[in-house]
Amino acid sequence: MFDMLDKKVSSLINEQVTKEFYSAYLYLDFANYYYDQGLDGFAHWYDIQAQEERDHAMLMRTYLHNNGETVTFGEVAKPDKTYASLEDPLKFGLAHEQQVTAWINQIYKAAKDVDDFRTMQCFDWFVKEQGEEEKNAEDLIKKYKLFGSDAKGLYALNQELLARVYAAPSLVL
Repeated sequence: MFDMLDKKVSSLINEQVTKEFYSAYLYLDFANYYYDQGLDGFAHWYDIQAQEERDHAMLMRTYLHNNGETVTFGEVAKPDKTYASLEDPLKFGLAHEQQVTAWINQIYKAAKDVDDFRTMQCFDWFVKEQGEEEKNAEDLIKKYKLFGSDAKGLYALNQELLARVYAAPSLVL
């Protein structure tokens, strides 16, 4: 029989599964906006971000199952952002990643508080991933500020983002 996870840790991870699916919805909403603006590279970049968020949700779901836990899905909220400029989704994306980092840290702390080393080891990967996610979001804002006000620069940045290739996560549960 599996060792059951601490109730608080299990609950936080279950909640995070739903939050990761919301992240995917949010990034698909950003992608829709950019498709509507004719920026298929920006849209593609966020389509891949959405895939990564779905992957994160599925990894956490698998982790719960592998530890004898029942997975319960919450309601995934509809994104409610409105965009006044091409930069808005980029800024919203960074703020969202910072919020996700706080949630991941909350899970990690709850696991640490009960000496749940297995969950801490698993979430080491998510902590590192969040550092990468925040840096990517910050870098995208910097590039947009440098090149986005010039049509040729915006076109080049859009082409760069269009070249992004999806890579499945390498976390082993």
